[in-house]
Amino acid sequence: MSKVPTFSEENLENLAFHYKAILGGLGEDPEREGLLKTPMRVAKAMDFLTHGYRQDPKSILESALFHEDYKQIVVVKDIEIYSMCEHHLLPFFGKAHIGYIPNGTIVGLSKIPRVVECFARRLQLQERLTSQIKDCLQEVLNPLGVAVVIEAQHLCMSMRGIQKQNSVTTTSEFTGAFLKNENTRQEFMHLIGADLH
Repeated sequence: MSKVPTFSEENLENLAFHYKAILGGLGEDPEREGLLKTPMRVAKAMDFLTHGYRQDPKSILESALFHEDYKQIVVVKDIEIYSMCEHHLLPFFGKAHIGYIPNGTIVGLSKIPRVVECFARRLQLQERLTSQIKDCLQEVLNPLGVAVVIEAQHLCMSMRGIQKQNSVTTTSEFTGAFLKNENTRQEFMHLIGADLH
């Protein structure tokens, strides 16, 4: 995996300063032994969890484009997703399934999960994440169609609020042939649901 872009030391120190204040605001003693290094640990964790802001998803795709006369569905499924809900700063996690139909250009397969990761490692909504992945692939590859399905569990639903532990949210976005042709869309849905390995 490529090196994850990180915050500056100054930015980390600033975040740690604020996390220390938050610990105090929660009624904790940030000077006790177990919490002394917690503000910096949390700052570094948030640095990693939001590194997608410091990456360009289009350039990820553009780094591995190839001319190929292939016009069938290309599917990369079961891509693990870990993201942070922007409403409560709690994680949501699950899987993304991506398909596209090339129009003279294909992309290196590893770049699709990298684009998913780039958008997921930001403060997100699942609906927006689905759209951003679709839009990026459509714009850069100009394929005959793009399909994106994300299934995720949200800790803001299971740890707080309604507290429903087993609920799964599914979102989908389609362009081109996947949007206009029911058979093409059904083929994609079959492929992501089938156990082909």
